[in-house]
Amino acid sequence: MTIARGAAAAALVIVIAVIAIVLLSGPGSETYKLRFIDASQIVKGDNVTIGGRRIGNVDAISLTQDNQAQITISVSKPYAPLHEGTTADIRLQSLSGVANRYIALTPGPNNGPKLRDGATLTEQDTTPTVDLDQVFNTFDPATRRGLQDVIQGSAKQYENRGPEVNAAARAFNPAISTTDQLVSELTRDTTSLTQALQSGGAVLGAVAQRRDDLTGLIGNLSTTMGTIGAENQSLSQAIGVLPDTLREGNSTLVDLRSTLGDLTPLVDASKPATKRFAPFLAALRPLVQEATPAFGQLSTIISRPGSGNDLTDILQQTPQLAKQVSATSKSGVKALRAGQPVIDYARPYTPDLVGWFRDFGEAAANYDANGHFIRVMPLSGAFQFSQNADGTSVLNPVSPNQRLSQLDVGNLRRCPGSASQARPDGSNPFVPAGFDCDARELVPGP
Repeated sequence: MTIARGAAAAALVIVIAVIAIVLLSGPGSETYKLRFIDASQIVKGDNVTIGGRRIGNVDAISLTQDNQAQITISVSKPYAPLHEGTTADIRLQSLSGVANRYIALTPGPNNGPKLRDGATLTEQDTTPTVDLDQVFNTFDPATRRGLQDVIQGSAKQYENRGPEVNAAARAFNPAISTTDQLVSELTRDTTSLTQALQSGGAVLGAVAQRRDDLTGLIGNLSTTMGTIGAENQSLSQAIGVLPDTLREGNSTLVDLRSTLGDLTPLVDASKPATKRFAPFLAALRPLVQEATPAFGQLSTIISRPGSGNDLTDILQQTPQLAKQVSATSKSGVKALRAGQPVIDYARPYTPDLVGWFRDFGEAAANYDANGHFIRVMPLSGAFQFSQNADGTSVLNPVSPNQRLSQLDVGNLRRCPGSASQARPDGSNPFVPAGFDCDARELVPGP
């Protein structure tokens, strides 16, 4: 072998070695130690993220001498090294699991000093998650018993009603879909809404300071209800005339439907005046603050030492009212049976309501460095269907100035599940037996 061939072979070996080192060696990583008050059910191998992107994983979990949880993580380059000011939070993927935790890092400024490999973030820079059992531990025994009664009562309410509840959850979407305009109006002036919520919080805080007096009020109210219930005969007579009242109210609501259309110009004309609503709320705040002490005298009005000087004594001195509200059982049952058709009509639409809550929550599931976000683009009557001579359907776009006219489609008797296109298997829309709805009233689409 000549010297030239030997040099060429040596160069080839060097090149192959360099390529192997580049291909086989990863981008590298650095390890850091995070100290938490508790590990929050983090396990080895869980993800470490920045802005929702996985950049490392949990390597080890140990207990420090002062009984703190020390979690060792590895962070891949180019996200490592981290900088001073970095914070760490333990978060949950969802509430439906247990071992679904991850560590979310919030990096410090890039112009800050770099953290060395193996550096430790103390408890001041870390935040553990809060589990549901910790929330329940904050309840006192009376609150826990009340929560148990609510859960057990809900179980009895829906016992042997599974198919009806499921059918209702699939069919309540049309009623909920109309709330978009209402929510848009409420959130249009966020400053005024925030001020109103803050004022409401101050009022509730003042009421909370009088919780003992409020407890006495509830006790007196229980006594009042017991007194009224003892005279069930008179109450039965009152309930007996309730169906006629409801029929008259139904006629009034039918007449009100046409009135709502006439109110639209009034609402449009009133919108400019709402711009002055925010200054009005600001000027109203001092009045609310001055009215807060008036709640302190509410207890005295309801219960005062002595006789014949408060609302409780007045109610106890009116036994004639109790005598006139007795014997309500038969008439009460009759009134409930008269209202059963209303409940039967609303029950199949319950699935649409549940579906709206589910889909609305999923719409905001996207996440970036700034938190959750949602993309919304409302469309109204953007397309219209027509049929060709051969019977095929064609989707034609509607000009923007004509889209609002498409809202008046006459769909007033939609069946449960008709908020989406009909399915080939006939399961959608759902037409209950004896239900007064039109299965042909559907949203545009194939």
